[in-house]
This record gives sequence, structure tokens and C-alpha cells, in this order.
Amino acid sequence: MSSIFEIMSEKFQSKIDQFDGDLWGFHFKVEKSIAEKLIDGKNRRVVCTINNSHSYQCGLMPYGDGDYFINVNKTIRTKLNLSEGSKVDIVLEKDESKYGLPMPEEFEEVLNQDKKANKYFHELTPGKQRTLLYIASNPKNTDKRIRKAFIIAEHLKFNSGKIDYRQLNSELKQKL
Repeated sequence: MSSIFEIMSEKFQSKIDQFDGDLWGFHFKVEKSIAEKLIDGKNRRVVCTINNSHSYQCGLMPYGDGDYFINVNKTIRTKLNLSEGSKVDIVLEKDESKYGLPMPEEFEEVLNQDKKANKYFHELTPGKQRTLLYIASNPKNTDKRIRKAFIIAEHLKFNSGKIDYRQLNSELKQKL
């Protein structure tokens, strides 16, 4: 008998495929029957583990035929030596995290100290929050993550909680 606290997970096999267009690249398909067990309303965030060796947070994207897909970026494909046609063992778990991506501690500290930036960040849509978390966590160097966190906070305040991605990218290039 399973506990109500047990995390729902789905295990299956799939293969790495590539879309023909430029928008999406490598991915694997998730059958509708599997995806629907993990989707909660509009929340399609999951934690994906490939071949029992690499886990990452991602979203179930509609495939267009009723099924779903999950992107597999170049870093993951290289690390796991995957190419188009590679068969993969997949475990998907519902992502119960607050943001759908880890909050970098440097960005969290900046937000804790800057109430206005914190307010603007938490007024953003979950997708925009994840985009900023991804940007803030990208550098491996702690000093660069701190500088990025400050730049993002200042950007939010200067634009009254709106994000101008072109402007933000320019600010990041100039100030890093």
C-alpha cells in the first residue's frame, strides 16, 4: 500500500528524437497516458531522470498529437552520450518545488535584502521567474552569480517589475 506522501513517479522507455524545425531540438516523447498522471491543472513541471544517472527539472510540452515531449539539451546529451535514436530509460516525478528550478542562494540573498526587487520578482509569472532563476544560476563562479543577481534585481526595479530581455541581456554583458 502506498503512502499519501509517496512521490508519484512514472517509469518508461523512450528514444531521443529531433524536430525538423529550428524552434525545438532534441527531445523524447511522453505518452499522454503517462503525462496526464503528472499534470496538475496547468502545472506540467516534472523532475526527469534519464538512464538513472542525470536528473533535471523541466516541463511537459504538448506534442500536438495528444502526447507530450521533454527537451534534452546538448549538455545533457553530451554528458550521457546520447544522440538521435538513442534509447533511454526515463523516470518522471511531479516537480513539487516552489519555482520549478532551484533558487540560487546568491539571488535569494539579494531578494531577501531588497524588498522592492523581491516584490517585483514574486509578481512575475512562474515562467518568467524560472527564466530569471536560470539566468541567475548559470555562471559557475560565485562572484558572477552575485553580480548577475544584483543586475537582475536592479533591472526589475528600474522597469517597475517588467522584464525587457534585450535590455537585460545588454546590461548583463556590459556589467559582467
